[in-house]
Amino acid sequence: MITKIYKYILGISVICGMASCSDFFDQQSEHVVFAEKDHLNNATDSIYSVIGILNKLQAIGDRTILLGEVRGDLVDITNSANSDLRDMATFNIGDENRYNQPRDYYAVINNCNYFIAKVDTSLKNNRNEYIFMKEYTAVKAIRAWTYLQLVLNYGKVPFVTEPILTKLDAEKDYPRYDLQAVCEYFINDLAPLTDRWANEYPGYGTIRDLASASSRLLYFPVNVVLGDLNLWLASTTGNKSTYREAAIRYYKYISERNGQNSSYPIGITYNAWVPGSTTWNSFRYSQSGSLTTETYATNSELITIIAGDSIPAEGNYSQLRNLFYSNADNEYRVSIVPSNNMFNLSESQANCCLGTTGATTYYAPEGLSEHLSGDLRLYNWYSYGTTTDRLTGDRIETSYIEKYTSQHVHIYRRAMVYLRLAEALNGAGFPRAAFSMLSTGLNNQVLREAVYPYCSESDSAWISQIDFPEERYVIYTAQAFATGRYTGSTEPNTMGLHTRGSGWTPMNEFYVLPEAPKPVVEEPEEGEEGEGEGEGEEEIIIIEKDTPELTQKQMAFVDSLLLNECGLELAFEGTRFYDIMRFAYRQPNPGQFLAEKIYARRGKENSATMRSEIKKDLSDQRNWYLNWNGQIGF
Repeated sequence: MITKIYKYILGISVICGMASCSDFFDQQSEHVVFAEKDHLNNATDSIYSVIGILNKLQAIGDRTILLGEVRGDLVDITNSANSDLRDMATFNIGDENRYNQPRDYYAVINNCNYFIAKVDTSLKNNRNEYIFMKEYTAVKAIRAWTYLQLVLNYGKVPFVTEPILTKLDAEKDYPRYDLQAVCEYFINDLAPLTDRWANEYPGYGTIRDLASASSRLLYFPVNVVLGDLNLWLASTTGNKSTYREAAIRYYKYISERNGQNSSYPIGITYNAWVPGSTTWNSFRYSQSGSLTTETYATNSELITIIAGDSIPAEGNYSQLRNLFYSNADNEYRVSIVPSNNMFNLSESQANCCLGTTGATTYYAPEGLSEHLSGDLRLYNWYSYGTTTDRLTGDRIETSYIEKYTSQHVHIYRRAMVYLRLAEALNGAGFPRAAFSMLSTGLNNQVLREAVYPYCSESDSAWISQIDFPEERYVIYTAQAFATGRYTGSTEPNTMGLHTRGSGWTPMNEFYVLPEAPKPVVEEPEEGEEGEGEGEGEEEIIIIEKDTPELTQKQMAFVDSLLLNECGLELAFEGTRFYDIMRFAYRQPNPGQFLAEKIYARRGKENSATMRSEIKKDLSDQRNWYLNWNGQIGF
């Protein structure tokens, strides 16, 4: 990605047998450049140091995706996979596994610690503006995100916030933090920065193939990271106020990303049958804000990437496209393919089709070939075929997961943030708002009609902070979906997330909240106006507030919908195992919940076989995590 201008902080090597951070840090190598200075106080120092941190991130890019996907339930491993990937899939990751290298996370963390400790944040320019606060905030967000990945994978980790620069530093007995402690620390660390610096990013011009504006994609938005930290913390503690803070953080990113009085709507990206289809071979696609477009714009789908090198010789070349996508470099043999459970999840969705005017509905049939039944997102992103080995003449089965054609590793994107906002709102006690995001899309009109009437006065006051003005977040209608024509002066830009692949969800009779209270109609008393032929009668509709029992039932139902939607929308993108883990924390028996999901990777009917291959008892939460040399992890 980046020319190696200098040797970065503390090259890492392994010194086995020492129960300290010496195993992660080698004090014999060169320190960070400028280490002899008290501060990083000029532009050169700052640029080189931040770019050095981005360089170090490259080493954990691939494994962020692989550890999150291969251990989940939506992919399976082929015979072409290396032994390290096979061991990852069966939760048998040993000390020598190439993906079990905590030193790479600590290399990022130590670089961040050094920058945070040394940068002079008090310096101002001649316009009285702070010079390095953009970099300082960006680096703090990177450190928080990296620690979150580390603790999600290892469970308990040595926690170091000061730069390790000497042998004595490395041999200290640092405390071990679990997920809750890591989240609490970095929530407190990042929150004070958000009022002023949440949407400010370093601008270093073109970095490799990313033009000046698009280099913004290399950074981790503070409010998104804070949303994740709060969402994970809330999932482990069940604290409703923490869920609410998570929701506010995601909302703040969405509402402030493009400046004040702007918008960042979900868009109307979808895959659908042509209205009135009967032959089941005609599709409509809308790819606005494509997730493969690595250019920054106001409506970009991608939010954060880890940039990769363009050729293997440069050292940080991402192998993801060779693992997920048949091509000449892997001799058309992939290592990772969709699992039976992915096919089952996709095909189990009721695809609600519209008539040609948008006034009537019907459902696509089951049993269509090429995974065309159910949700159409899988069909859009996955294809397969055959080719012939040029040397042996053998037949090779090919597989193409189109999400992996780039040299860069994708971390955050728009739909992911919206899904996590819905998850946070549901945990905060607003299942109707979360469901609306899946079904119709959310704006203030939807809130007024579908949420506020069922809430207490205090809950209505709280959720009014989630402000999606109708003029900026315009809901797609059935007529517009069916005909391509819309009324009004503003083009629609907001739709339900489930409609992206499962047809017109607002009219889907199989996709409704349970036991929704029915309106109570008061009949006019005898002798009152409206009696007789009914002419002039006015129905008085009274909507009952949701009871706590109904809210809890709806929250559980929406939670299951959200986990499915994460699988349908974010499949293969490296979040699945973490998503299952996070949803498991909210269950009465987290271990049993996660185990059943993972063992069903090849379908529920094959759970026993999968269980025998994995061997580890995943109902024991300690077995969810990696361990390295007995010094990190459970």
